[in-house]
Amino acid sequence: MKTALHSVSYAGVWPGQVTLPMERVIEKAAAFGYDGVMLMAKRPHASPLDLEEAARRRLREAIESRGLALVCLAGYTDFGAETPGIPFREMQVLYVGELARLARDLGGGLVRIFTAFERPNVSYRDAWAGCVAALKEAARRAADFGVVLAVQNHHDLAVHHDAMFDLLADVDEPNCRAAFDAWAPALHSVDLAAAVRKMAPFIVHTTVADYQPRPRFTFYGPLSNYSPAPAAMRACPAGEGIIDYPTFFAALREIGYDGCVAYEMCEMLTGGGSEENLDRCARHFLDWFRALPR
Repeated sequence: MKTALHSVSYAGVWPGQVTLPMERVIEKAAAFGYDGVMLMAKRPHASPLDLEEAARRRLREAIESRGLALVCLAGYTDFGAETPGIPFREMQVLYVGELARLARDLGGGLVRIFTAFERPNVSYRDAWAGCVAALKEAARRAADFGVVLAVQNHHDLAVHHDAMFDLLADVDEPNCRAAFDAWAPALHSVDLAAAVRKMAPFIVHTTVADYQPRPRFTFYGPLSNYSPAPAAMRACPAGEGIIDYPTFFAALREIGYDGCVAYEMCEMLTGGGSEENLDRCARHFLDWFRALPR
């Protein structure tokens, strides 16, 4: 399995996180020893709005001249209908088509996307049907550019692996696959190996992030007591959190997965969001990953 550094890790998305231009992230990926990069396809990184033809050529050269590959372009989609009269899903499909064009221009062939957040004014069945229809159309547009869509188990809809399997089977497009990660099923207390085996026909990409829970409580004054609340998750170096990655990767090897493993620092991070701490964690990931049982 090859490795990639996800540029979102240095995009300033979370409080206290340093913001670096994606060219700096590409330089870091090469210097640290990654095989490729996964680029965040929105500002301040690889937004299609900011990359005309010449800029795309320069970015591709920046990647390839350092011996790297664009292993995945990370799209940020939500195929949920929210406002009547606004063609929200059509806009999402158009965006995915432009991401596929951008991925092709940068020498890549994979675009990561999401499903949908559930909304109280949209029934589950309607959300499902709308997402399936939009994914099908988006996949066909991506196919025109020779690009595969990888649906990540992230948003509400189809986040469980059984539902994700059903969703991709309903979409039924050969280039609509899964970017299947361990952290969501781990937080759901799912058997990771069983989840990987179920999703085996679809997995084309995975991203590693590790987390430590921080317990939370709500104070209830009349009883001078506390009610438990969902734990907050704090990102931490790979291997120092609650996710059983040795089991996850053993299952991936069992099914013959030989795709890319991307690393992301995708939340507030233990040690803070300084460039030095992010670099330390990015380097640590490679050492940790290479030391996993083969």
